[in-house]
Amino acid sequence: MNKARLQRALPGAVLVTAAMAGLSGAAGAATIQEIIDAGEARTAAAQADQRRIEQVANQIDQIVIDYQTEAKVVDGLKVYNSLLQRQIDNQEAEMGAITDSIQNVELIERQIVPLMTRMLDSLEAFIELDTPFLLQERRDRIGRLRSMMDRSDVSPSEKLRQILEGYSIENDYGRTIEAYKGSLEVEGRSLEVDFLRIGRVSLTYQSVGGGTTGAWDHQAKQWVTLPPETYKTQIAEGLRVARKQIAPDLIVAPVAAPTEVSQ
Repeated sequence: MNKARLQRALPGAVLVTAAMAGLSGAAGAATIQEIIDAGEARTAAAQADQRRIEQVANQIDQIVIDYQTEAKVVDGLKVYNSLLQRQIDNQEAEMGAITDSIQNVELIERQIVPLMTRMLDSLEAFIELDTPFLLQERRDRIGRLRSMMDRSDVSPSEKLRQILEGYSIENDYGRTIEAYKGSLEVEGRSLEVDFLRIGRVSLTYQSVGGGTTGAWDHQAKQWVTLPPETYKTQIAEGLRVARKQIAPDLIVAPVAAPTEVSQ
């Protein structure tokens, strides 16, 4: 009786067991898929993290490059600023010197004006005592310089420059040779003559046509007539040399004898 019941009930039990086994297989399959999906998700997340790490690393590298570039710029600016500072220091020193000069300009002007006046007096006295060549031209130059000293529109520096230029012109006369025309009173009659100046050591003349030849006597302070047989040809040749009509050559000209200066 029990055996028969068991046999009748067995097919149902087998179905239940098979159903349970089917459920267990389905559950196992779902779990494996979930594991696979989870692994893929973790891989994707890791890849995303790696990409973010690489991006951060690239950003850091770029920041380092930018920093190094800016550091070089800063170093260059430091050098440039140092140069500018030295220039500023020099300019400030020059400004200080200019300021001192401006403050002293009135004192300098008070001292330089009397000096220029004395220089003109000395130059005028020298011309009057010197060999009388181009005398009117040289006197006129002194007159122009004295008139300039009274002008308020001429700066002291320009006045000094022109006075020094006058000294320079007088100095040049001592080392040049020159021929120029003029008039001279000889033995009570006025003659048109050609003057020959050799530095300051000799001043001679010859009338137009060569009829009269003479020289300035330094000791007697007057004009004297020279013997034509000795000096006529020589002075005429000297005039041609001074005018650059012939090549320079030795000429005979009267020169004052040296005198002993008393102490």
